[in-house]
Amino acid sequence: MRAPERGDTVLFVVYDGVRLLDVTGPLEVLTVANEHGGAYRSVLASPDGRDVVSSAGARLGADVALPDVVGPVGTLVVPGAPDWQAAAADRALLDQICRLAAGARRTASVCAGAFALAATGLLDGRRVTTHWDLADQLAAHFPAVTVDPDPIFIVDGRIITSAGITAGIDLTLALVEADLGPEIARAVARHLVVFMQRPGGQSQFSVRTSVESTRNSVLRRVLDAVVADPARSYDLAGMAALGGVSPRHLARLFRAELGTTPAGYLDRIRVEAARGLLERGDDTLDVVARRVGFGSSETMRRIFLRHVGVNPGAYRSRFRTTGISGHQ
Repeated sequence: MRAPERGDTVLFVVYDGVRLLDVTGPLEVLTVANEHGGAYRSVLASPDGRDVVSSAGARLGADVALPDVVGPVGTLVVPGAPDWQAAAADRALLDQICRLAAGARRTASVCAGAFALAATGLLDGRRVTTHWDLADQLAAHFPAVTVDPDPIFIVDGRIITSAGITAGIDLTLALVEADLGPEIARAVARHLVVFMQRPGGQSQFSVRTSVESTRNSVLRRVLDAVVADPARSYDLAGMAALGGVSPRHLARLFRAELGTTPAGYLDRIRVEAARGLLERGDDTLDVVARRVGFGSSETMRRIFLRHVGVNPGAYRSRFRTTGISGHQ
């Protein structure tokens, strides 16, 4: 076990409207790590040193004002907020984040905290993640940032970004492992009753997407047909016939409008249909596979794993029920 260092200070940037679990989840990981021999010093810093009111209405006590923080910081943590737009537009807040990040050993964001980091320019040229439901907005607002919506967290140099809300716990466990080793990180995970490494990525948590918006009437006819009957046998020629165009022209439309291929789109729609059946029904995996057009459970398993990050059986066990119904 190494001796305490000033670099073990973990500074949380808190502000009115901050997501409560973005702060308290990582805090609890650090607290338990200290119970197992760590030496973290957690500090909450608000813009003016006053307490802040979180998104849940609970008050968080600030230890210090951001402008008064001097000296080295081990880890700077920027939590997110439901109103990420306000945080990303707060110039005074962004200036302080930028100043502190320059002297920090590493800087991390939780969930929508990536928007504030991106607004400072700290994420330019980096690969990052955020909540799956915000990834497209992050990419659109900050084109210099490479957004990957699936990982639970991403380490890119001194910058670490994490996915939605509870992923701040995963991120902090990874930081504990980097600092104190896997044995202590495992002990913390066991104590908190969480995964040391969560299986799968964010794709398993995202809602099934609606049919993409397109103004192209040809493509619209094909998309509607596939969504209405994903189990039907499709090939490129048959899909092109639905739109009344050549296969080559249809492939160009898919690439230009949706950024994918007809086969890729068909796989995704079938995966989404399978997710619904797995969550709500009792059909075997073979039956589900046939009902959505995969033909076999092995084909469904392979494609489902590629899109969702877990196999169909694991997905059903995690998302169908909390398990409480069997105890009533």
